[in-house]
This record gives sequence, C-alpha cells and structure tokens, in this order.
Amino acid sequence: MEQQDLNKRLLLALALSFFVFVGYSYLFPPQKAVQPVEQTEAKHATPSVAKVDNAKVSNMAPTVANTTNNAPVTTNKTKLLASVHSKTFKMNIDTFGRIAQFELLEEKYKDSEGKNLQILGVNEVKPLEVRFSDTTLNDEAFKTEYTMDGDSTVDVTSSAKTIVLTQKLSSVTITKKITIEPNGAYTLDVSTSSEAPYFITPGHRPMADASRYMLVRGALVKGPDNVILTVEDGDAKGNEVVKNAKIASAFDRYVASMFYNFDQGMNVSILKEAEDNPLIFVAGKPNLHLGGYIGPKEYHTLMAINPELTDAIEFGWFTFLSKPFFKVLLWIHSHIGNWGWAIILFTLLVKLILFPLSYKGMMSMQKLKDLAPKMKELKAKYKDDPAKMNVKMMEMYKKNGANPMGGCLPMLLQIPVFFALYRVLLNADELQGAVWISGWIDNLAAADPYYILPVLMGISMWFQQRITPNNFTDPLQEKIFKWFPVLMAGMFIIMPFPSGLVLYWVVNNIFTIGQQYIINKAYAKYKADAVATHNKKG
Repeated sequence: MEQQDLNKRLLLALALSFFVFVGYSYLFPPQKAVQPVEQTEAKHATPSVAKVDNAKVSNMAPTVANTTNNAPVTTNKTKLLASVHSKTFKMNIDTFGRIAQFELLEEKYKDSEGKNLQILGVNEVKPLEVRFSDTTLNDEAFKTEYTMDGDSTVDVTSSAKTIVLTQKLSSVTITKKITIEPNGAYTLDVSTSSEAPYFITPGHRPMADASRYMLVRGALVKGPDNVILTVEDGDAKGNEVVKNAKIASAFDRYVASMFYNFDQGMNVSILKEAEDNPLIFVAGKPNLHLGGYIGPKEYHTLMAINPELTDAIEFGWFTFLSKPFFKVLLWIHSHIGNWGWAIILFTLLVKLILFPLSYKGMMSMQKLKDLAPKMKELKAKYKDDPAKMNVKMMEMYKKNGANPMGGCLPMLLQIPVFFALYRVLLNADELQGAVWISGWIDNLAAADPYYILPVLMGISMWFQQRITPNNFTDPLQEKIFKWFPVLMAGMFIIMPFPSGLVLYWVVNNIFTIGQQYIINKAYAKYKADAVATHNKKG
C-alpha cells in the first residue's frame, strides 16, 4: 500500500470515527431528558424512590431495601424545612430531610429566558434520602416528616451554617446534622438512637443540560486503591460494590452530587434504576460522618475543598490524556486569563511538541510523491511477481531516504489528542460563559452564533489539502477527500458544537498550514542541494 493511500485512509478513518463517536449521539440522543422543575415553592414532591431491581448486594449486609412497591404517592403537599442561600446557589431542604432542589445563581448558568438553572429532577431520588433495610420501617419513614429547630432561612454567604434535622419513628430516631459551606460543600453527621441498618444516597445524578452529544453521565466511585469505577447511565448492573471508597459521585456533564470520606472510607453500593441507570447508596451506621458537595465540577472549587476531589472530574475513555491536557490548559489560563487564547496557545504547544515527528512524516510524503512515477513503473514491470516488486520498492525507498510509514505516526497521534481535547472542551465547566472575543464568542461552551468558526474550519481544511502532496490511486477516495472539508463544515453548522472545540480545530488547521509551508520550503531546498551534489559528481 502506498504511503499516500495509507495517510488518506487514516484521515478518512479519523473522520468516520468522529461521525460514529459524536454524530450518532447527536442524531440518536438518549430518551431521558432533563425534567423541568417548578419555579414556585408551592409545589413539591414527596420522596421519589428508585425503581431498583431485587438483586442483593453481595458481601454487604444489610442490603438496600427494595422500596418500589411501598413508595408514597407523589403529591403537591410536601413542605420545605429550610432554604439555604449563598452568592452562587440556593438549596432547598424538604420535610423528608433531603435536598429537594439546588439552584445555580451565577449568570452563566441562566437559560435563554433568564431563569436560574435547577439541577435536581422533580421525580428523581434526592440527595440525603435515607433507605432503611427494614421495609416496614422504611415505609414508615416515607410517611413521617422531619422537624428542624431554628430559622427556616439560612444564609451561608459569608460563613458556614449548621442545621439539624430530626425524624422520630416508632423504633428509632434519626438525626441529620448538616454544616453547609458557601461553596456548596457540606459535612454530614447522621446518628440513630438505636440499631437500625440504613443507607443514604447522594441522589440521582444532577442534570445540568439536555445536550445531544455522547457525554459521560452516571456514577463514579474512587476506591481505597485509587482505582476509579465509572458506571455510565444505561450500564448499571445493580450489584456493583466498592468497600472503603473515598469518593462516591453522581454526576452529569457539568455538575455532581457527591459524598467523600478520605480517612475511614465508605461502603458503597450501586443499584439499578429504570433504563439501567446507576444510583449510589452508602451504608450507614449509628454515627456516620461524611463530607459532601453538590454543584458544578469546577476544578478550583473542588481543589479548595480537597485536592483529591478533582478526581471526580471525569472525561470518559480518554481521561488518561484529558486530565493532563486540562491541567495544562488551566495553567495557561491562569497566566493569560482568557480561555480562547489558552486554547490557541495549547494548540500551538501540541504542534511544537509533535513537530519533529510531523517534519519527518511530511518530508517522507514529499519524497514519496516524487517517487510516484517510478513506483508505477515498478508495479507495471513486476505486476506478475509481487514479492520481487516489493523488494525493488523497498530498495528504492532506502536509496532515496523515503519511509513508506513515516507519515502515519503523526496522523495516528492526532486521533487520541483530538478525542481527549474533545472531552475536555465538551465537559469543562470552566468554559461555560467564558468569553474569547466579546461580541462574537461570548460563551466557549456554546456554538458560534454566526457560524464563522465552522466556515473557517472548512476553508482551512480545503486550503490545507491544496498545499499537501497528494497521490491518490483510488478515484472514490479522491472524491471523498475533496468533499471532506464541506462535509465537516456542514456537520459543525448543523450540530452546534462548542465554539471552544471548533476554535481548536481551526487553529490546528492554520498551524498545520504554516507547518506545511515550512516543510515544502525545506524540501525544495533539499531537492536543490541534491541536484547540485549530483551535478558536481557528474
């Protein structure tokens, strides 16, 4: 196979991978969408209960009770016990001792109508919901309200505040002491007056958007050995168990609700909800102490609570690359203060690191282009003897210093780099509301409102093809390759990709064009020197 064919097929494979990886998830989005939440406090839901399987959790006793059949009927009579306010959020605590709603107040989270983002679904399991292993006691608990002493309006704008919730049941009294910080972190102490095995949950994953892209959503558990288990929506088996876990997070694209305990750990069970979605429960004890957090997965916020919590920022399959990329982007941004320019500088850094490989690969492509007529002659001459033809071609490659595989490695390296950056730029909360150029790109997490970047991407891809040596032997491949920029630009216009991602692609193309010019000039000099040397010898 000729080098040019191999390179083009690799590029087409990259395009196909992209369409499968991203296009399918856009055209066939998950059926489960973000549920609208009532803005008024006049309507509230009673404790919703996961539709879990009857599967028992191995090696963990007691098990989480299957409360599907005795769940209370949802009404609009559930009241609030407390409303907690800070500069960045509003948290409602209902009379069943749960976080009924969590509302983000920052401007970047407002919707097109100017309403604040509420991240907890109406009919989903709420954070801090308790399940008793005794189904009779559990049924009673879902019918018995908590009480709270003190003011129902709690202001944590400047300092942490503590609220104490109490539920008196026939055989046990359960008390929740919650100390809430201004950044959404909290400490949770749960005590029971007598032995009554129970579990507590960080709730069904919060929902920050209804994006149609293939995103990582579900449950994340970090074990005592620092191994991270991720159970995505639709993949839960209902029997996943992690003992002495450090972190248990129910997460969405930008937000999460999590428990953590880095000293003693937590015994975590993952149950299966409807549509095979995961639901986390932590085994309780008479005196349970946990750390908690609910809100955006913002790196510096999690870092301030505990550096290990940044492991809850999950990027999917390419986390091993995405995490270091994200940290480099954070470092660049800390120096220049603009995420758009940080993406541009990061792209330049990647191109500079890969330049030695790209240089060798592109020089090899230039040499192979010049050798194309001789290769055709060898093919025609030895068409009946493939083994000898291959030997002669290898001799020719060696004599002319051409490597038939030289251009493959740079292109292969682009595939994981691109998808790792795709995950970073799609999932990083920091890009929400991030301005690159005011009046044009005011939100790098949203699509370019004027479609300038997608058009520039198509033009830059087309121009890059013009100056890159080509030697197609398959007419169909040549046609596909020529239309490829149009197809990609069209897809990026139809599918509203984040402008930060498209910016990376455009800048990468521009730097590649500059790189190709440098290499074309270097190769022209190489040929001129080779001719001069040959003439001297002649």
